[in-house]
Amino acid sequence: MKKSRYLVEHMYTADPAVHVFNGKLYIYPSHDIDAGIPENDNGDHFDMRDYHVFSMDSIDGEVTDHEVALDVKDIRWAGRQLWDCDAAFKNGKYYLYFPLKDKTDIFRIGVAVSEKPEGPFVPLDNPIRGSYSIDPCVFCDDDGTHYMYFGGLWGGQLQRYRDNKAIECGQLPDDEQPALPSRVVKLDDDMLEFGEEPKAVIILDENGEPLKAGDNERRFFEASWMHKYKGKYYFSYSTGDTHKLCYAVGDNPYGPFTYQGVILTPVVGWTTHHSIVEFKGKWYLFYHDSVPSGGKTWLRSMKVIELEYTKEGSIKTIEGIED
Repeated sequence: MKKSRYLVEHMYTADPAVHVFNGKLYIYPSHDIDAGIPENDNGDHFDMRDYHVFSMDSIDGEVTDHEVALDVKDIRWAGRQLWDCDAAFKNGKYYLYFPLKDKTDIFRIGVAVSEKPEGPFVPLDNPIRGSYSIDPCVFCDDDGTHYMYFGGLWGGQLQRYRDNKAIECGQLPDDEQPALPSRVVKLDDDMLEFGEEPKAVIILDENGEPLKAGDNERRFFEASWMHKYKGKYYFSYSTGDTHKLCYAVGDNPYGPFTYQGVILTPVVGWTTHHSIVEFKGKWYLFYHDSVPSGGKTWLRSMKVIELEYTKEGSIKTIEGIED
């Protein structure tokens, strides 16, 4: 798997969140459609309306489409736009976490429950209390504690909040101020609510200083992911308007994390969302690009490639546009 492989041809899929459940790979992506909405910085052209779940027995094997796992019309509090989701397992149940604009066009994070990893998932009547913004990633630590990482700038609305409270007029910090961080929060034992107030995920530069808002080659924009490698916590994310996947490393799930480098250089298309997972002794990067749609950034296709580390634990950079 030294060269990337597209996974699904019959529909457009993006933002793949991947987990190993019951010895198989399960993929929880966004389902891209052409809604006919012009592109803008708020992301209105990403008008996704349902989720499909996919599974694989082997990394180079057949990909099974388990059909619709959750539809926006079945969510009581729904407004529009089902964006990047993630899933988790605890106490015999599977949980699907999804961002969705409510009826006032504010992003909240909801949760739906199933007895099976492929769903279908039954959504709760209300979003998670205190949730906001987009791109939930749920990480299970070695002790069984689950943490959610979330947040995204611009259309993801993170700039509308400070210290978990909405502000009157959303704005980005000045270039020399610290960058707006993503958030991390421990989930309650029942997996249905936050177990604490969300905390800032601080990324430090080589001098131990928080990355600045103007450092858009390295600062967080969206697409949080967390994985653990040889005892260290690897927080990875997209830089958004500079189109890279980067990562930072820390000693605990809350950070702080020290910036390390680039995982993936820009791909064809605007966004780069991803997940990193170990399967049968190897590590893989799941991500997407817009090559099959001819570069339409709202019609993306998910793919996978092997991820490699140096002896020191650095991730080897992957070229987003292959030869």
